[in-house]
Amino acid sequence: MKPPHWSGLGLLALGLLGGCSSLGELLPKSATAKAAEAAGQPRLVAEYRLDVQAPAGLKALLEEHLDLARFRNAPEDQRLSAQELGRLTAAAPEQARALLETEGYFNAQVQASRDFEQTPITVSVKVEPGPRTVVKKLSLGFAGELQTPSPAGEESADRAEARAQGLRQSLQEAWPMKEGDDFVQSRWSSAKSGLLGRARAQGYPTARLEKSAATIDAENNAAELELLLDSGPLYRLGELRVEGLKHQPRAAIERLAGYRVGQPYTERALLDFQERLVKTTLFDSVNVNIRPELEPPAAAETGASAPTAGGVSTPVWVDVREAPRQQLTASLGLSTTNGPRLGLDHTHRRPWGLDLRSRLKLKVSQDNPSLDWELTSHPQTDMQRNLGALFIERVPDGERVSVNLRARLGRLRETDKEDRLYYLEVLRARESDPERVVNSGAVSGNVQWTWRRVDSTLVPTKGYTASLALGLGRADNSVSSSGAFGRGELVLHGYQPLPGGWFGAARTSFAQIYAGEDVGLPEALRFRVGGDDSVRGYGLRDLGPADADGNPTGGKVAWTGSLELAHALMPSLPDLLGAGFVDAGQAAMGWRGLRPELAYGLGLRYRSPLGTLRLDFARAQALQKWRIHFSVGIAL
Repeated sequence: MKPPHWSGLGLLALGLLGGCSSLGELLPKSATAKAAEAAGQPRLVAEYRLDVQAPAGLKALLEEHLDLARFRNAPEDQRLSAQELGRLTAAAPEQARALLETEGYFNAQVQASRDFEQTPITVSVKVEPGPRTVVKKLSLGFAGELQTPSPAGEESADRAEARAQGLRQSLQEAWPMKEGDDFVQSRWSSAKSGLLGRARAQGYPTARLEKSAATIDAENNAAELELLLDSGPLYRLGELRVEGLKHQPRAAIERLAGYRVGQPYTERALLDFQERLVKTTLFDSVNVNIRPELEPPAAAETGASAPTAGGVSTPVWVDVREAPRQQLTASLGLSTTNGPRLGLDHTHRRPWGLDLRSRLKLKVSQDNPSLDWELTSHPQTDMQRNLGALFIERVPDGERVSVNLRARLGRLRETDKEDRLYYLEVLRARESDPERVVNSGAVSGNVQWTWRRVDSTLVPTKGYTASLALGLGRADNSVSSSGAFGRGELVLHGYQPLPGGWFGAARTSFAQIYAGEDVGLPEALRFRVGGDDSVRGYGLRDLGPADADGNPTGGKVAWTGSLELAHALMPSLPDLLGAGFVDAGQAAMGWRGLRPELAYGLGLRYRSPLGTLRLDFARAQALQKWRIHFSVGIAL
């Protein structure tokens, strides 16, 4: 017998291996996978599809949180083996039921299966959620001083009980999961957090849940909720402790505290205090709080929080970082009408060592220089400030040049929702042209109210603002008659979110001067419109009546209006919006002669921490020209 030929055996082996490969392709894929795994070589699943069959809300929950959802379309180095996919599929029903229980479904039926015949492999999860569990019984009780209040100081026992009872009732009414409501784990958790947060904000910062239980009767799809809130002692506001002062007087903070020693602590009282300090602009940062965790009642003998007959007296801590005493800002600009300009803005927060704030704005340009100086006192207890202001400007109008001087002395009160300003104003003006010089002036008493009802003063999207200014005075003129006048101006803004992610804004203003026809009113007192916050497409104060020589004179009446729609340009940048707008307005000597000019355009909006930055491209209908406007918009 001849020895076997080694090359022939090699060919035979290759043939057998090829046959095995072909045979493996003919076998069902599941059998192939099992054979590969049995040989110690687990087959990797390139990708698979997850098909969750459940009601819409539950489907989204499972598609996000099931382990099967995490490995779909995984990169090559993280692909599952068929064995691992089988393990996840087998575990899916139990995992799904646990997820469904968080939504109140405690009797859900879940099945999971794999289909190797589809490409890619399909893993199906079928869900029958069953009825949802509802709250059948709710027990919300109280312990601690909220349940058995003690009076303190001038507070009677009846007043202490009435205060505690009012808070207990408000906590019960605010509890969101009433009897008959669906039981959802996330709502249960947020309801407990909300209960604690409201109690802690209303005088009981150490409140805790002594008992919190949700008993589920899965057979009857019912839940019984039981809570016991231990309020701990009532905290009362004590002495003021200030940290961070360097140059400003302690009195600048003390006069704005707004609370009485012994008054029950509320989070709102401290937030209002903090807001008043921020409004002074004396500080770069302000934090007002109490520190019950650092000063427990047991530490009374050390000078910290001390127990009283009606709770615990706790210091109020104010941490501030002072703004620089002096601040100088410079700016450069270029105007197509007035050429280059330089701006200087200087703020002094304690000039001459007095409790004052000085702000000086200087604008230097070839034709239109101006100086604006405002001096205000530190806010008083009621947030009122005394103010003095001086404004001087040079305004060229063709061949005529006006020099205007305004001086104001008054009192301002600013709050979150309302401002009030009372002031006496003296106006002197000198108007000169090649033919004559006219000297005029006015003395008037004025009052201005501003109301804000918006969701945000920096980036308002819903609500309205209104401003009403009234003045009464006497005007004099070197070439016309002197006489009395009245002046009124109303400005309204409205903001409204619209369906489809749109935001609408509207603005209108009305203004009028009441005076005899022969009274020579200074031109600076009369109305002209146009500009960023008036009628875009036109320059600042470009619109208004003119005399026979074409020189602007200003009008006795004025009206402006605007409509705007805005929408985010892309979901990933919700603060960047595109906008379309239409503006109209005009000033005239009377309402019958008022003929509004129209403008329209497109713009970009960016909601920044400083306010809404606006870049607009506006076309003036009368001029048939486009104009660029850039401004920062905030609520009045």
